[in-house]
Amino acid sequence: MSSEDDVGGEAPGGSFWEAGNYRRTVKRVDDGHRLCNDLISCFQERAKIEKNYAQQLTDWSHKWRTAVEKGPQYGTLEKTWHAFLTAADKLSEIHLEVRNHLAGEDADKIKAWQKEAYHKQMIGGFKETKEAEDGFRKAQKPWVKKLKDVETSKKNYHLARKDEKTAQTRENHAKADSSISQEQLHKLQERVEKCAQEAEKCKDQYEKMLEELNRYNPRYMEDMEQVFEGCQEAECKRLCFFKEMFLDLHQHLNISTNESFHALYRDLYQGIVAADDQEDLKWWRNTHGPGMAMNWPQFEEWTLETQRPISKKAKSSKSAEDVMLTSIVPTRDGVSQTPPQTRRGGGKEDVSEWSDDDTPKKCLDANGHEEDVKVPGVQVRALYDYTGQEADELSFKAGEELTKISEEDEQGWCKGRLCTGQVGLYPANYVKRVGS
Repeated sequence: MSSEDDVGGEAPGGSFWEAGNYRRTVKRVDDGHRLCNDLISCFQERAKIEKNYAQQLTDWSHKWRTAVEKGPQYGTLEKTWHAFLTAADKLSEIHLEVRNHLAGEDADKIKAWQKEAYHKQMIGGFKETKEAEDGFRKAQKPWVKKLKDVETSKKNYHLARKDEKTAQTRENHAKADSSISQEQLHKLQERVEKCAQEAEKCKDQYEKMLEELNRYNPRYMEDMEQVFEGCQEAECKRLCFFKEMFLDLHQHLNISTNESFHALYRDLYQGIVAADDQEDLKWWRNTHGPGMAMNWPQFEEWTLETQRPISKKAKSSKSAEDVMLTSIVPTRDGVSQTPPQTRRGGGKEDVSEWSDDDTPKKCLDANGHEEDVKVPGVQVRALYDYTGQEADELSFKAGEELTKISEEDEQGWCKGRLCTGQVGLYPANYVKRVGS
Protein backbone atom coordinates (compact mmCIF):
# COMPACT_ATOMS: atom_id res chain seq x y z
CA MET A 1 0.00 0.00 0.00
CA SER A 2 1.39 3.43 -0.96
CA SER A 3 1.74 6.30 1.49
CA GLU A 4 -1.02 8.14 -0.39
CA ASP A 5 -3.40 5.24 0.18
CA ASP A 6 -2.46 5.17 3.83
CA VAL A 7 -3.12 8.89 4.20
CA GLY A 8 -6.38 8.70 2.29
CA GLY A 9 -7.84 5.95 4.46
CA GLU A 10 -10.65 6.36 6.94
CA ALA A 11 -9.56 8.51 9.87
CA PRO A 12 -9.32 6.35 12.97
CA GLY A 13 -9.81 7.68 16.48
CA GLY A 14 -6.75 9.15 18.09
CA SER A 15 -4.46 12.14 17.87
CA PHE A 16 -4.76 14.78 15.17
CA TRP A 17 -1.10 14.13 14.33
CA GLU A 18 -1.69 10.53 13.35
CA ALA A 19 -1.93 9.74 9.66
CA GLY A 20 -5.33 10.63 8.18
CA ASN A 21 -6.82 12.12 11.34
CA TYR A 22 -6.83 15.60 9.77
CA ARG A 23 -9.95 14.45 7.86
CA ARG A 24 -12.13 15.34 10.83
CA THR A 25 -11.09 18.95 10.35
CA VAL A 26 -11.64 18.74 6.60
CA LYS A 27 -15.12 17.28 7.14
CA ARG A 28 -15.95 20.29 9.31
CA VAL A 29 -15.93 22.43 6.14
CA ASP A 30 -18.71 20.32 4.61
CA ASP A 31 -20.51 20.30 7.94
CA GLY A 32 -20.49 24.12 7.95
CA HIS A 33 -22.36 24.22 4.64
CA ARG A 34 -24.86 21.68 5.94
CA LEU A 35 -25.37 23.66 9.16
CA CYS A 36 -26.34 26.72 7.10
CA ASN A 37 -29.09 24.67 5.46
CA ASP A 38 -30.17 23.30 8.84
CA LEU A 39 -30.37 26.80 10.30
CA ILE A 40 -32.56 27.97 7.42
CA SER A 41 -34.85 24.93 7.71
CA CYS A 42 -35.09 25.26 11.48
CA PHE A 43 -36.32 28.84 11.47
CA GLN A 44 -38.47 28.42 8.38
CA GLU A 45 -40.39 25.88 10.43
CA ARG A 46 -40.61 28.47 13.21
CA ALA A 47 -41.89 30.96 10.62
CA LYS A 48 -44.69 28.52 9.73
CA ILE A 49 -45.57 28.25 13.42
CA GLU A 50 -45.75 32.05 13.66
CA LYS A 51 -47.94 32.21 10.55
CA ASN A 52 -50.28 29.49 11.81
CA TYR A 53 -50.56 31.18 15.21
CA ALA A 54 -51.34 34.51 13.56
CA GLN A 55 -54.06 32.85 11.47
CA GLN A 56 -55.52 31.15 14.53
CA LEU A 57 -55.65 34.47 16.35
CA THR A 58 -57.45 36.07 13.40
CA ASP A 59 -59.93 33.20 13.11
CA TRP A 60 -60.58 33.28 16.86
CA SER A 61 -61.14 37.03 16.80
CA HIS A 62 -63.51 36.84 13.82
CA LYS A 63 -65.53 34.00 15.33
CA TRP A 64 -66.03 35.62 18.69
CA ARG A 65 -66.52 39.15 17.37
CA THR A 66 -69.58 37.88 15.51
CA ALA A 67 -70.73 35.92 18.55
CA VAL A 68 -70.37 38.90 20.89
CA GLU A 69 -72.11 41.26 18.47
CA LYS A 70 -75.08 38.91 18.20
CA GLY A 71 -75.00 37.89 21.84
CA PRO A 72 -76.78 39.41 24.86
CA GLN A 73 -73.80 41.33 26.25
CA TYR A 74 -74.23 45.11 26.01
CA GLY A 75 -72.77 48.47 26.94
CA THR A 76 -69.22 49.22 28.03
CA LEU A 77 -68.55 45.60 28.96
CA GLU A 78 -69.29 44.60 25.37
CA LYS A 79 -66.68 47.15 24.27
CA THR A 80 -64.22 45.56 26.73
CA TRP A 81 -64.89 42.14 25.22
CA HIS A 82 -64.29 43.59 21.76
CA ALA A 83 -61.01 45.11 23.05
CA PHE A 84 -59.64 41.58 23.59
CA LEU A 85 -60.59 40.63 20.04
CA THR A 86 -59.01 43.79 18.64
CA ALA A 87 -55.86 43.03 20.65
CA ALA A 88 -55.80 39.55 19.07
CA ASP A 89 -55.94 41.09 15.59
CA LYS A 90 -53.03 43.40 16.42
CA LEU A 91 -51.04 40.53 17.96
CA SER A 92 -51.69 38.53 14.79
CA GLU A 93 -50.13 41.34 12.76
CA ILE A 94 -47.06 41.36 15.01
CA HIS A 95 -46.56 37.59 14.62
CA LEU A 96 -46.95 37.92 10.86
CA GLU A 97 -44.13 40.47 10.94
CA VAL A 98 -42.01 37.95 12.86
CA ARG A 99 -42.84 35.31 10.26
CA ASN A 100 -41.84 37.63 7.41
CA HIS A 101 -38.48 38.37 9.08
CA LEU A 102 -37.71 34.67 9.65
CA ALA A 103 -38.82 33.35 6.27
CA GLY A 104 -37.57 36.31 4.25
CA GLU A 105 -34.88 38.61 5.58
CA ASP A 106 -33.08 36.11 7.86
CA ALA A 107 -33.19 33.19 5.43
CA ASP A 108 -31.91 35.36 2.58
CA LYS A 109 -29.04 36.61 4.73
CA ILE A 110 -27.94 33.05 5.57
CA LYS A 111 -28.16 31.94 1.94
CA ALA A 112 -26.08 34.93 0.78
CA TRP A 113 -23.34 34.22 3.36
CA GLN A 114 -23.37 30.51 2.52
CA LYS A 115 -22.95 31.22 -1.18
CA GLU A 116 -20.01 33.53 -0.47
CA ALA A 117 -18.29 31.15 1.98
CA TYR A 118 -18.67 27.86 0.08
CA HIS A 119 -17.91 27.53 -3.63
CA LYS A 120 -19.14 24.42 -5.43
CA GLN A 121 -16.89 22.66 -7.96
CA MET A 122 -17.90 21.24 -11.29
CA ILE A 123 -16.65 17.81 -10.21
CA GLY A 124 -18.57 17.97 -6.96
CA GLY A 125 -17.74 19.06 -3.44
CA PHE A 126 -16.52 22.48 -2.37
CA LYS A 127 -13.40 24.36 -3.30
CA GLU A 128 -12.65 25.04 0.38
CA THR A 129 -12.86 21.33 1.22
CA LYS A 130 -10.43 20.39 -1.54
CA GLU A 131 -7.98 23.12 -0.53
CA ALA A 132 -7.97 21.91 3.07
CA GLU A 133 -7.61 18.28 1.99
CA ASP A 134 -4.73 19.07 -0.37
CA GLY A 135 -2.99 21.24 2.24
CA PHE A 136 -3.09 18.57 4.93
CA ARG A 137 -2.10 15.82 2.49
CA LYS A 138 0.92 17.79 1.29
CA ALA A 139 2.02 18.61 4.83
CA GLN A 140 1.63 15.04 6.04
CA LYS A 141 2.97 13.09 3.07
CA PRO A 142 6.75 13.37 3.87
CA TRP A 143 6.14 12.57 7.52
CA VAL A 144 4.00 9.57 6.64
CA LYS A 145 6.78 8.28 4.36
CA LYS A 146 9.30 8.51 7.18
CA LEU A 147 6.82 6.90 9.55
CA LYS A 148 6.43 4.08 7.08
CA ASP A 149 10.23 3.58 7.07
CA VAL A 150 10.24 3.53 10.86
CA GLU A 151 7.48 0.93 10.96
CA THR A 152 9.34 -1.22 8.39
CA SER A 153 12.69 -1.05 10.25
CA LYS A 154 10.92 -1.73 13.53
CA LYS A 155 9.28 -4.81 12.04
CA ASN A 156 12.61 -6.03 10.67
CA TYR A 157 14.38 -5.47 14.00
CA HIS A 158 11.72 -7.33 15.98
CA LEU A 159 11.79 -10.21 13.50
CA ALA A 160 15.62 -10.42 13.81
CA ARG A 161 15.38 -10.54 17.59
CA LYS A 162 12.83 -13.29 17.28
CA ASP A 163 15.16 -15.31 15.03
CA GLU A 164 18.03 -14.75 17.46
CA LYS A 165 15.92 -16.01 20.34
CA THR A 166 14.92 -19.10 18.38
CA ALA A 167 18.59 -19.89 17.52
CA GLN A 168 19.59 -19.53 21.18
CA THR A 169 16.85 -21.91 22.25
CA ARG A 170 17.96 -24.54 19.75
CA GLU A 171 21.56 -24.17 20.89
CA ASN A 172 20.58 -24.70 24.53
CA HIS A 173 18.56 -27.78 23.66
CA ALA A 174 21.45 -29.17 21.64
CA LYS A 175 23.86 -28.76 24.56
CA ALA A 176 21.56 -30.79 26.74
CA ASP A 177 21.14 -33.50 24.11
CA SER A 178 24.08 -35.98 24.09
CA SER A 179 23.03 -37.36 20.73
CA ILE A 180 23.93 -34.03 18.99
CA SER A 181 27.38 -34.12 17.47
CA GLN A 182 29.96 -31.39 17.97
CA GLU A 183 29.68 -30.41 14.33
CA GLN A 184 25.93 -29.85 14.63
CA LEU A 185 26.38 -27.90 17.83
CA HIS A 186 29.01 -25.73 16.17
CA LYS A 187 26.58 -24.92 13.36
CA LEU A 188 23.92 -23.92 15.86
CA GLN A 189 26.36 -21.62 17.64
CA GLU A 190 27.26 -19.98 14.32
CA ARG A 191 23.55 -19.49 13.66
CA VAL A 192 23.15 -17.70 16.99
CA GLU A 193 26.07 -15.38 16.25
CA LYS A 194 24.73 -14.61 12.76
CA CYS A 195 21.24 -13.81 14.11
CA ALA A 196 22.75 -11.57 16.79
CA GLN A 197 24.71 -9.67 14.18
CA GLU A 198 21.57 -9.32 11.98
CA ALA A 199 19.56 -8.10 14.98
CA GLU A 200 22.17 -5.44 15.78
CA LYS A 201 22.18 -4.34 12.17
CA CYS A 202 18.34 -4.03 12.14
CA LYS A 203 18.50 -2.19 15.43
CA ASP A 204 20.89 0.36 14.02
CA GLN A 205 18.60 0.82 11.00
CA TYR A 206 15.53 1.15 13.22
CA GLU A 207 17.21 3.75 15.43
CA LYS A 208 18.37 5.64 12.37
CA MET A 209 14.86 5.79 10.84
CA LEU A 210 13.38 6.81 14.15
CA GLU A 211 15.94 9.57 14.55
CA GLU A 212 15.16 10.89 11.07
CA LEU A 213 11.43 10.91 11.91
CA ASN A 214 12.00 12.77 15.15
CA ARG A 215 14.17 15.33 13.38
CA TYR A 216 11.35 15.93 10.85
CA ASN A 217 8.59 16.15 13.48
CA PRO A 218 8.96 19.93 14.12
CA ARG A 219 8.73 20.67 10.39
CA TYR A 220 5.75 18.34 10.09
CA MET A 221 3.97 20.00 13.02
CA GLU A 222 4.64 23.45 11.62
CA ASP A 223 3.20 22.59 8.20
CA MET A 224 0.14 20.90 9.71
CA GLU A 225 -0.43 23.82 12.07
CA GLN A 226 -0.35 26.24 9.15
CA VAL A 227 -3.03 24.37 7.23
CA PHE A 228 -5.05 23.83 10.41
CA GLU A 229 -5.02 27.54 11.25
CA GLY A 230 -6.40 28.29 7.80
CA CYS A 231 -9.31 25.94 8.55
CA GLN A 232 -9.73 27.51 11.99
CA GLU A 233 -9.93 30.97 10.46
CA ALA A 234 -12.67 29.88 8.06
CA GLU A 235 -14.54 28.16 10.88
CA CYS A 236 -14.19 31.26 13.05
CA LYS A 237 -15.98 33.27 10.36
CA ARG A 238 -18.81 30.75 10.35
CA LEU A 239 -19.11 30.72 14.14
CA CYS A 240 -19.18 34.52 14.30
CA PHE A 241 -21.75 34.68 11.51
CA PHE A 242 -23.98 32.14 13.26
CA LYS A 243 -23.74 34.13 16.49
CA GLU A 244 -24.71 37.28 14.60
CA MET A 245 -27.65 35.43 13.03
CA PHE A 246 -28.81 34.11 16.38
CA LEU A 247 -28.80 37.66 17.74
CA ASP A 248 -30.89 38.79 14.75
CA LEU A 249 -33.28 35.91 15.25
CA HIS A 250 -33.54 36.75 18.94
CA GLN A 251 -34.33 40.36 18.07
CA HIS A 252 -37.07 39.33 15.65
CA LEU A 253 -38.59 36.76 18.00
CA ASN A 254 -38.42 38.96 21.09
CA ILE A 255 -41.71 40.82 20.59
CA SER A 256 -41.45 42.22 24.11
CA THR A 257 -39.18 44.93 22.65
CA ASN A 258 -41.78 45.82 20.01
CA GLU A 259 -43.52 49.09 20.85
CA SER A 260 -46.67 47.89 19.08
CA PHE A 261 -46.76 44.93 21.45
CA HIS A 262 -46.68 47.17 24.52
CA ALA A 263 -49.19 49.60 23.01
CA LEU A 264 -51.51 46.67 22.31
CA TYR A 265 -51.68 45.65 25.95
CA ARG A 266 -51.84 49.26 27.18
CA ASP A 267 -54.89 49.81 24.99
CA LEU A 268 -56.39 46.54 26.16
CA TYR A 269 -55.91 47.52 29.79
CA GLN A 270 -57.51 50.91 29.19
CA GLY A 271 -60.41 49.17 27.49
CA ILE A 272 -60.91 46.94 30.53
CA VAL A 273 -60.77 49.69 33.16
CA ALA A 274 -63.18 51.77 31.04
CA ALA A 275 -65.96 49.27 31.70
CA ASP A 276 -68.61 50.99 33.89
CA ASP A 277 -71.32 48.84 35.45
CA GLN A 278 -73.44 51.87 36.44
CA GLU A 279 -73.35 53.25 32.92
CA ASP A 280 -74.37 49.86 31.53
CA LEU A 281 -77.25 49.57 33.98
CA LYS A 282 -78.39 53.10 33.15
CA TRP A 283 -78.25 52.31 29.43
CA TRP A 284 -80.40 49.25 29.94
CA ARG A 285 -82.90 51.26 32.01
CA ASN A 286 -83.29 53.85 29.27
CA THR A 287 -83.23 51.36 26.37
CA HIS A 288 -85.25 48.44 27.72
CA GLY A 289 -86.57 49.61 31.10
CA PRO A 290 -88.64 52.33 32.71
CA GLY A 291 -86.54 55.05 31.07
CA MET A 292 -87.95 54.27 27.60
CA ALA A 293 -90.19 56.76 25.82
CA MET A 294 -93.89 55.82 25.63
CA ASN A 295 -96.70 57.04 23.40
CA TRP A 296 -99.38 57.01 26.06
CA PRO A 297 -102.99 56.71 24.76
CA GLN A 298 -104.69 60.11 24.32
CA PHE A 299 -108.28 61.05 23.67
CA GLU A 300 -108.96 61.49 19.99
CA GLU A 301 -112.29 62.90 18.73
CA TRP A 302 -114.02 61.03 16.00
CA THR A 303 -114.39 62.83 12.72
CA LEU A 304 -115.32 61.79 9.25
CA GLU A 305 -111.87 62.75 8.12
CA THR A 306 -110.33 60.11 10.38
CA GLN A 307 -112.35 57.43 8.63
CA ARG A 308 -110.96 58.16 5.16
CA PRO A 309 -108.70 55.26 4.37
CA ILE A 310 -105.22 55.19 2.93
CA SER A 311 -103.93 52.21 1.03
CA LYS A 312 -102.04 49.86 3.29
CA LYS A 313 -98.50 49.10 2.26
CA ALA A 314 -98.32 45.75 0.45
CA LYS A 315 -96.60 43.06 2.38
CA SER A 316 -93.15 42.24 1.08
CA SER A 317 -92.72 38.88 -0.59
CA LYS A 318 -89.40 38.59 1.20
CA SER A 319 -88.99 37.36 4.76
CA ALA A 320 -89.20 39.99 7.47
CA GLU A 321 -86.03 41.98 8.08
CA ASP A 322 -85.06 44.25 10.95
CA VAL A 323 -84.98 48.00 10.33
CA MET A 324 -81.41 49.26 9.83
CA LEU A 325 -80.34 51.65 12.63
CA THR A 326 -78.36 54.63 11.39
CA SER A 327 -77.39 56.24 14.69
CA ILE A 328 -78.01 56.39 18.42
CA VAL A 329 -78.97 59.73 19.93
CA PRO A 330 -78.51 60.70 23.57
CA THR A 331 -81.51 61.23 25.85
CA ARG A 332 -81.69 64.05 28.32
CA ASP A 333 -79.61 62.27 30.99
CA GLY A 334 -76.72 61.70 28.56
CA VAL A 335 -77.04 57.91 28.23
CA SER A 336 -77.15 56.55 24.69
CA GLN A 337 -80.59 55.24 23.77
CA THR A 338 -81.05 52.64 21.03
CA PRO A 339 -84.25 52.87 18.94
CA PRO A 340 -86.50 49.83 19.19
CA GLN A 341 -86.30 47.26 16.41
CA THR A 342 -89.19 47.26 14.00
CA ARG A 343 -90.33 44.50 11.68
CA ARG A 344 -92.70 44.63 8.74
CA GLY A 345 -94.82 41.80 7.44
CA GLY A 346 -94.61 38.36 9.07
CA GLY A 347 -91.85 39.05 11.62
CA LYS A 348 -91.45 37.13 14.88
CA GLU A 349 -91.60 40.31 17.00
CA ASP A 350 -94.01 40.07 19.94
CA VAL A 351 -96.95 42.44 19.40
CA SER A 352 -99.48 43.31 22.08
CA GLU A 353 -103.00 42.29 21.28
CA TRP A 354 -105.37 45.13 20.42
CA SER A 355 -108.75 45.52 22.07
CA ASP A 356 -111.70 46.47 19.95
CA ASP A 357 -111.38 50.07 21.13
CA ASP A 358 -107.65 50.19 20.34
CA THR A 359 -107.85 48.73 16.84
CA PRO A 360 -107.23 51.38 14.19
CA LYS A 361 -110.44 52.38 12.51
CA LYS A 362 -111.14 50.83 9.12
CA CYS A 363 -113.41 51.80 6.25
CA LEU A 364 -114.19 50.41 2.85
CA ASP A 365 -113.06 52.03 -0.36
CA ALA A 366 -115.05 52.03 -3.60
CA ASN A 367 -113.86 48.52 -4.35
CA GLY A 368 -114.83 47.18 -0.94
CA HIS A 369 -111.25 46.83 0.43
CA GLU A 370 -110.30 47.87 3.98
CA GLU A 371 -107.84 50.73 4.24
CA ASP A 372 -106.29 52.72 7.11
CA VAL A 373 -108.15 55.74 8.31
CA LYS A 374 -106.66 59.14 7.55
CA VAL A 375 -106.32 61.63 10.42
CA PRO A 376 -105.91 65.41 10.38
CA GLY A 377 -102.26 66.39 10.04
CA VAL A 378 -100.52 65.99 13.40
CA GLN A 379 -97.00 67.32 13.96
CA VAL A 380 -94.60 64.71 15.34
CA ARG A 381 -90.86 64.79 16.10
CA ALA A 382 -88.40 61.95 15.34
CA LEU A 383 -86.83 60.31 18.40
CA TYR A 384 -84.17 58.44 16.40
CA ASP A 385 -82.52 58.44 13.00
CA TYR A 386 -84.27 56.21 10.48
CA THR A 387 -83.24 55.22 6.96
CA GLY A 388 -86.00 53.86 4.72
CA GLN A 389 -85.38 50.30 3.59
CA GLU A 390 -87.83 50.40 0.67
CA ALA A 391 -88.90 53.00 -1.88
CA ASP A 392 -92.18 53.89 -0.10
CA GLU A 393 -90.52 54.53 3.30
CA LEU A 394 -89.36 57.88 4.65
CA SER A 395 -85.87 58.68 5.93
CA PHE A 396 -85.26 61.26 8.67
CA LYS A 397 -82.89 62.34 11.42
CA ALA A 398 -83.53 62.46 15.17
CA GLY A 399 -85.19 65.78 16.07
CA GLU A 400 -86.64 66.33 12.59
CA GLU A 401 -90.37 67.17 12.50
CA LEU A 402 -92.88 65.65 10.09
CA THR A 403 -96.65 65.47 9.68
CA LYS A 404 -98.52 62.34 10.63
CA ILE A 405 -101.38 61.82 8.15
CA SER A 406 -102.66 58.34 9.10
CA GLU A 407 -103.18 56.27 12.20
CA GLU A 408 -100.81 53.43 13.09
CA ASP A 409 -101.68 50.14 11.38
CA GLU A 410 -101.60 46.69 13.02
CA GLN A 411 -97.93 46.29 12.01
CA GLY A 412 -96.86 49.50 13.77
CA TRP A 413 -96.49 51.75 10.70
CA CYS A 414 -97.87 55.24 10.02
CA LYS A 415 -98.02 57.36 6.91
CA GLY A 416 -96.45 60.80 7.14
CA ARG A 417 -95.24 63.73 5.14
CA LEU A 418 -91.83 65.42 5.42
CA CYS A 419 -91.34 69.15 5.23
CA THR A 420 -90.10 68.58 1.69
CA GLY A 421 -93.52 67.25 0.73
CA GLN A 422 -92.40 63.60 0.43
CA VAL A 423 -95.08 61.16 1.62
CA GLY A 424 -94.34 57.68 2.84
CA LEU A 425 -94.39 55.16 5.71
CA TYR A 426 -92.38 55.19 8.92
CA PRO A 427 -92.31 53.14 12.18
CA ALA A 428 -94.74 54.72 14.66
CA ASN A 429 -92.51 54.15 17.72
CA TYR A 430 -89.71 56.25 16.17
CA VAL A 431 -91.61 59.53 16.72
CA LYS A 432 -93.58 61.35 19.39
CA ARG A 433 -96.22 64.00 19.14
CA VAL A 434 -94.94 67.55 19.36
CA GLY A 435 -95.83 69.09 22.72
CA SER A 436 -96.54 65.74 24.39
